[in-house]
This record gives sequence, C-alpha cells and structure tokens, in this order.
Amino acid sequence: MTGTHGVEDLLRTCAPQVLGALVRRYGAFDVCEDAVQEALIAAAEQWPRQGVPDNPRGWLVTVAARRYVDLVRSEAARRRREDAVALATPDSALLARAADDAPDTDRDDSLSLLFLCCHPDLSPPSRIALTLRAVGGLTTAQIAAAFLVPESTMAQRICRAKQTIRAASGTFALPEGADRTARLADVRHVLYLIFNEGYTTSGGDALVAPELSTEAIRLARLLHRLLPEDAETAGLLALMLLTDARRPARTGPHGELVPLAEQDRGRWDAGLVAEGVELISRTLPRGQVGPYQLQAAIAAVHDEAESAESTDWPQILALYELLERTGANPVITLNRAVAVAMVHGPGAGLALLDELAADKRTAGYHRLLATRAHLLELLGEKEAAAVAYREAARRTTSAPERRHLTERARRLG
Repeated sequence: MTGTHGVEDLLRTCAPQVLGALVRRYGAFDVCEDAVQEALIAAAEQWPRQGVPDNPRGWLVTVAARRYVDLVRSEAARRRREDAVALATPDSALLARAADDAPDTDRDDSLSLLFLCCHPDLSPPSRIALTLRAVGGLTTAQIAAAFLVPESTMAQRICRAKQTIRAASGTFALPEGADRTARLADVRHVLYLIFNEGYTTSGGDALVAPELSTEAIRLARLLHRLLPEDAETAGLLALMLLTDARRPARTGPHGELVPLAEQDRGRWDAGLVAEGVELISRTLPRGQVGPYQLQAAIAAVHDEAESAESTDWPQILALYELLERTGANPVITLNRAVAVAMVHGPGAGLALLDELAADKRTAGYHRLLATRAHLLELLGEKEAAAVAYREAARRTTSAPERRHLTERARRLG
C-alpha cells in the first residue's frame, strides 16, 4: 500500500502524460482534461486502499479513455462525434495496454502538449496559465498567486483558454518552422514559471515543491534535445540546473529557510553544478546572449564561489546590468540592488530600492521589503530593519518565509 503523499506525487507526474495521450488519441482538449481529472480522482480514492497498479499510467489512460467516451455519449448534440469515437476506439482498445505505453516509441506527449497549450490563438497570459495547469500540474490557486490575480479570475481564464483550443482545433504535434519559433518563447517562459513555483512555492507550509522543479527540468531537457542549437533554451536549462543544485541546502532540519549566504555549500549537488557550468560555458560564446543565459551566468558565479565571502560580486553586478538591458523588469532591478549594495555599500542599494518602492507593481512586494530590511541591517539600523522584516513577513503567503522573516525581526529586537 502506498502512502497518500506518494500517490499524490505519482499522480502529479502521470497527469500531463495521460492528458497528452488522450489529446493525441481524441484531439478534444477540454473534454480530455475533464476525463483525466475524473480518472485522477478515482485513482486518489482507490490507490491508497488497494495499492498502486503495476502500470499506473496505463491504468489512468484506460480509465480516462472510458470516461471520455462516457462524456461524449452524454451529449446528444455531439452524436456525430460519438460515432467517430466509437469507430476509432473499439471496446478492446479501452481494455488493452495504453497506446502511449509502447516501449518502442520516442514521442513525448508532455512536450507536444506544452506546444499545444502555447497555441497562437491564446493570449500570452492564457498560454502560460493553461500550460501550468495541464502540464505543470499546478492548482488554479497556485497559478493565480503567480499572476497576482484572484483565483476566480484565473479559473475563468483557464476555462476560456480550453474553449479557445477546442475552437481552434489545434493539432497535437510538435510545430515546425515559423510556428515553432513563435511559440518557443512562451514555452520557455512557462517552464521557467513551473520551475520557480517548485523552487520557492508561492504559498503553503513547504518552501519547495521538488516535483515541480524536477518536471520543469525534465521538460527543459527534452526541449534542449529537440533544439540543441537554441542558445536561450540551453541557457534556461543551465539556469535550472545551477539553481536546483542548491536545493538540498536551502532548508534546515525542520524545514526552515536557509539564505544563500548561510548555506552549507558542501550539500549542493556538485553534479548539477558541473553540468550547468559546462552547458552555459559552451553556450555563451555563441554571441546571441539572452536573459536566460545571463541569469545562468549569474547562478554559475554564485555556485563556483567556495564561500559567500569569496563571491565575485563585481562580475555579478556587471551581468545584472547587462540583464536589465534585455528588458525592464522590477525583479531584475531588485536583484541588481543587492549586487550594488555588495559592491558599493548598502546605502547605494537602498537608493535603488526607493525607486522600486515608487513602482506600484512592487511597492508592497514582500521580497522588496525583505531586501530593504537586510540592507538596513547591514547599515546597523536595527530598529528600522526589524520593522521592515515584520512587514515583509506579514505580506508573504509562504509559511517558511514568514517564519524566517519573523525570526530575523526577533533577533534584531
């Protein structure tokens, strides 16, 4: 018998693969997702009691396929579609081994599903939201937190996105040529958001959701394998590897947050560091440098430093200045402010934070407040730092971050 958490992890891993299998087989994205959700519910109820089947993905595909046929048959207005499904799917096929489970296939449904969710008929926010839901396995609440919108708004956006995919009759195949290029930037951005949600969850009691980071890395590897000469895809994968390498040291024995400067670097994954450094070192000389490559280069400088004190902050500051030139982004400016403080002193960093505080997008951002608190602490202004730490703690939705920031304020008090 498998524990509840083990079943949840397995279902999260299987969900996009099962959805991809059904969309490839039947083509109707919205109905397929409804069928997969019902199969996941059935598995969540049965598997903890009866045990996980030998072929969990095949089990889910079979149950979801049966439910798909039920859903189609329940709509009289879609009688022609029902006939097509009945002809295409004999009863024996619904009881047989899942079509996507053939050992000789090299097709990855998750990657095809990823490109389908980035259909050009969808707005950029809808593409990202739908992919996070269908491929990344994030809940609507998690996606809403990432977009800073109410959960009800995000639920409507995802519903409309599924309807748009259905109306557009998007093909379930990896796009080619100009279509692939047009969707690639959104695909990369989606993977980046999935990874970030896994590396630092937007809410809840846990700081990390490793299954999301692992899935994002898996998909990024597939994308890099598909497009080995695309420098930004290589940069994205390198960034994920170099960042995820620190994950073992980011939490203490009780799940508490451990800042980068205080981490035991001996716990970092040396294999991921080496792979990420090699990949970005091979990619940067190509000359077409983009934001993911620059972020990976920054991560490499951090990871290669033997200690926090030996970090090459002038190089990091130069890289952040280049990164800002690729596009205005208050989060990049926030990170540059930290580098400015480390090179030119906390006062210089605080001056940059004052500019961000005037930006309505970041005025109440808890990481802006936490950074201000840290720089005030470096200046020796303990009382003001404690106030900023407490305000940051009040605004974050992450329980581990809240505890960390509250403890910082308590120490200063």
